[in-house]
Amino acid sequence: MIKNMKWLLLVSLTFVACNESNDDVVVNNSSDGLPLTSGTADFSKYVSLGNSLTAGYSDSALFIEGQKGSYPSILSQQFALVGGGDFKIPFMNDNIGGLLLGGTQVQGPRLYFNGTGPVPVSGTPSTEITTHLTGSFNNMGVPGAKSFHLLAPGYGNAAGVATGQANPYYVRFASSATSKVIDDATAQNPTFFSLWIGNNDVLAYATSGGTGVNQTGNLNPATYGANDITDPTVFASVYNTLVTNLTANGAKGVVANLPYVTSVPFFTTVPTNPIPGLPASSAAQLNQLFGGINAALTGNGLPTRFVTLVADDGNSATVEANPLLIKDESLLNISAQITAALIGAGYPAPTANFLGNLYGQARHASNAAATRDYILLTARTIIGTTQAGVPAPFNTVGVSYPMQDNTTLTATETAEVKVATDSYNATIQSLATSKGLAFVNANTILGQVASSTGFSSYGFTMTSTYVTGNSFSLDGVHPSPRGYALIANKFIEAINTTYGSNLKGVNLGNYRILFPASL
Repeated sequence: MIKNMKWLLLVSLTFVACNESNDDVVVNNSSDGLPLTSGTADFSKYVSLGNSLTAGYSDSALFIEGQKGSYPSILSQQFALVGGGDFKIPFMNDNIGGLLLGGTQVQGPRLYFNGTGPVPVSGTPSTEITTHLTGSFNNMGVPGAKSFHLLAPGYGNAAGVATGQANPYYVRFASSATSKVIDDATAQNPTFFSLWIGNNDVLAYATSGGTGVNQTGNLNPATYGANDITDPTVFASVYNTLVTNLTANGAKGVVANLPYVTSVPFFTTVPTNPIPGLPASSAAQLNQLFGGINAALTGNGLPTRFVTLVADDGNSATVEANPLLIKDESLLNISAQITAALIGAGYPAPTANFLGNLYGQARHASNAAATRDYILLTARTIIGTTQAGVPAPFNTVGVSYPMQDNTTLTATETAEVKVATDSYNATIQSLATSKGLAFVNANTILGQVASSTGFSSYGFTMTSTYVTGNSFSLDGVHPSPRGYALIANKFIEAINTTYGSNLKGVNLGNYRILFPASL
């Protein structure tokens, strides 16, 4: 009996030894196959701050399914695997999108692709701005917010919405009419935060075609217009305050820099030379006119502004492309010189005066790398239309009638945006380094998406091609569901690198390219 007991003991020890093999056990839900860990980060109380990109804005609206697919929402789901807590979102009322103020619609519904182009979904928005949500919220992304708005008291006061002093999205969940976004965030004592802010500090200027002001040297944001570029010194001060407040109690976090606006399809979809070959008579008439203006410019020691337009040669296999005629307010206004030259060429004085005023700051758009102009996505519907009240043949928009300033981001305006963006990004990276925060180079990532080869991830090629490129929604600025998933994965990579966690990115194939008409 004793011998049998010894034999059983030997067998059991052998069995244990076999089960205590040193062979690695692969964990499928981690980035490295090892057991999941949060590393040195504590995700138990995660709060995200930012603008529409943080909120999950898509297809020109904020709506429930878009909010669920925001990059912070995706992050929170991964954080939950290593101790992350609840992640509350200030949900809209519906999947239509849009807003009501006192029962009046103040923002329209989201867009969907109907097979030929983007159109609004059917239905009426049901989200009333003045219906206040109670409690604190982890996703504090506020669509439309600029950096300094996160420090502005009263940004959630419903009385200020009509005058532009308050934000309708923040009104819905602000702790009070006088609260600040940053204070509502830090009051939650986050253990971990994400901060992606600053896009609107240049984006509003760019998407308006540079109709705002470059506020370099103006250190008082209270005097800024809605479309102005924020002074880089103001941005640096604001960003430092935000990060200092967020890290005051030892919270760790992740920050992201800003992509160049020219990485998104809102600026790259419409080419600078979409005008087909013109009828021979029209081409001859305009070439004579523009050639005369070029001669006048040369005679005054100024560079020429117009190219020779190509006529339709009647060959269907040939695609003639003429550049758009645009207005560039950075040009010297030569209306008087044009008028004088045309009178000298035999034009009646009233006609010469009209054409002088029309073409005084006009030129043909450039596609050259160093002087590239960007035609806004919103301009696609007016190219080739007839300008009311203007006689033919000078009334065809983009051909003989210059496209106005709010349709184009000119090379000069593009340079202004780039200078500001570079300064903001230097501030963001510097503070990320000094505070030991994870850093996401969104500028590089979205630059790769916008490149000729795109960005490959999880078997998908992500490009910035409008509608079909996987990455962007129908407004041409905000990501698609799959685009937000890509961004979330890049945040996860940065967090893993900085804090020693091994969170796994999400499968991009689980996220839509675009939202359908009905949700």
